[in-house]
Amino acid sequence: MKTFQKFLSTGWLATAALLAGATPAWAQVSLGAASGFSVLGGTNVTCTAGVVTGDVGVSPGSAVPYTNTGCTIAGATPPATNAAAAVARADFLNAYAALQGQTCTAMPGDLAGQTLAPGVYCLDAVAKAGTLTLTGPSTGIWIFLVNGALTGTNFTVAMIGGGQPCNVYWVPSAAVTMTDSALKGNILAGDATIGSITLTRGTLAGRALANVALTMTGASVVGCDALSVPDETSCKDRHHHDKDHDKCDRDGGKHGRDCDRPRTGHLNPFQWNDRDGKGGKR
Repeated sequence: MKTFQKFLSTGWLATAALLAGATPAWAQVSLGAASGFSVLGGTNVTCTAGVVTGDVGVSPGSAVPYTNTGCTIAGATPPATNAAAAVARADFLNAYAALQGQTCTAMPGDLAGQTLAPGVYCLDAVAKAGTLTLTGPSTGIWIFLVNGALTGTNFTVAMIGGGQPCNVYWVPSAAVTMTDSALKGNILAGDATIGSITLTRGTLAGRALANVALTMTGASVVGCDALSVPDETSCKDRHHHDKDHDKCDRDGGKHGRDCDRPRTGHLNPFQWNDRDGKGGKR
């Protein structure tokens, strides 16, 4: 039975769950130890002239598990991450299997011009293009189950309403190939045979997790640790108790420069106003 034949619309289920005060099952997503990696490959990770913010891991590996040719890595790399990567791989594959079993609402096409609220959506393998807008609160969860390969060129994901990139999950049943795109979310390419990820130029705000090979060329991946949203109240409290005004809320919020405004003119375009993205100094 093809994947799409298993999927049913769950809009009314989600509504019923919310009315009952319960959390929809699809909103309970856990990557376990895999959440500690920005880039995780199965056979190998190859990075050429790119940037990774966060840890890189490979498990179980191959004859040449990790190749770095001119990449800037702000995090740990193999072989230092080998033990953690083995645990992360198991958790990643468990999450992949659990997500594949979710029911979803069909959204055929290239997603260009679509605006989607939190939920579970099933997509076909048509190449993605244009701009997809995700609108929802910081607690919103978006899951995209792709029946086949996830591919895109000049594809952009924009988020409004407070939605967070690391609450977005792309779950293809085949390989992932993104070119010159600005993708947001966690890519889980978990197929045992063709679950590879290829990122050529462009950016990814989130995680790239592949069961097979992961190849980056001129691409930038900013992991979820660097994208963490600081608590606004705690930031403001720290401001009042600390004379160092170079905090996430430099002027106490009087002029709108508070925790939730992204920094500009910074190497990390997804970084927050505080120095380390978590409300404190590096």
